[in-house]
Amino acid sequence: MKCPRLYLDQPLQSGGELDLPAGPAAHLRVLRARPGQAVVLFNGDGLDYPGELLALERRRARVALGEARPNKTAPSLPLTLFQGVSKGDRMDTAIQKAVELGVACIGPVFTERSVVRLDERRLARRQTHWQGVIVSACEQCGRAELPRLLPARALPELLAREGAGRRLVLDPGAGHGLTELPPPDADGLSLLVGPEGGLSDQEVASARHAGWTCMRLGPRVLRTETAGIAALAAVQTLWGDMG
Repeated sequence: MKCPRLYLDQPLQSGGELDLPAGPAAHLRVLRARPGQAVVLFNGDGLDYPGELLALERRRARVALGEARPNKTAPSLPLTLFQGVSKGDRMDTAIQKAVELGVACIGPVFTERSVVRLDERRLARRQTHWQGVIVSACEQCGRAELPRLLPARALPELLAREGAGRRLVLDPGAGHGLTELPPPDADGLSLLVGPEGGLSDQEVASARHAGWTCMRLGPRVLRTETAGIAALAAVQTLWGDMG
């Protein structure tokens, strides 16, 4: 059985024992873990805390922690993904894969063609859900620092603010591709991806006016959940830690 990695939103300290919260304990029960099973805990501080499962009962799970160790999965290039909010599993897939590909920050964006419309209460629930997707992706891919999830906002609000580093917007009609652009500096790169149907012509023009650079990803039009994955993988291969 693969060693489970579990996120705990609490301080962790080498040595000693601790009782796991209900969520991680339930996850171990789903995995049919047994006492003696090796586990790794992390809380977002960049360290892994290896441990051993001492007990797993219906209402209780207890772990003995060993010495904390550095986690070497932190991305070398600061990346931010601004993802057009899409419906169903598409948004979850985009977020999950962005985490695996090493983004430092994820910002959901509502655009003209966003099918999903949420009131304040439903949006709060969706933000909580997206945060859970980030946690699960970190558990799976081995990251020990959680990417930051920004509050969802409308595209005009995003464009009115200064983005971090080089700012790229995916546009199938752009005149140049990624390999024709200079590499980003130490501030990294921000990437804007539209939802189903992409960004409107007016939105692309507004992004360009705000200082974003339009970029195409080859001759084919990609789905929203594919476009971000392809762009991030290409960026990491050219200038990041996937080369």
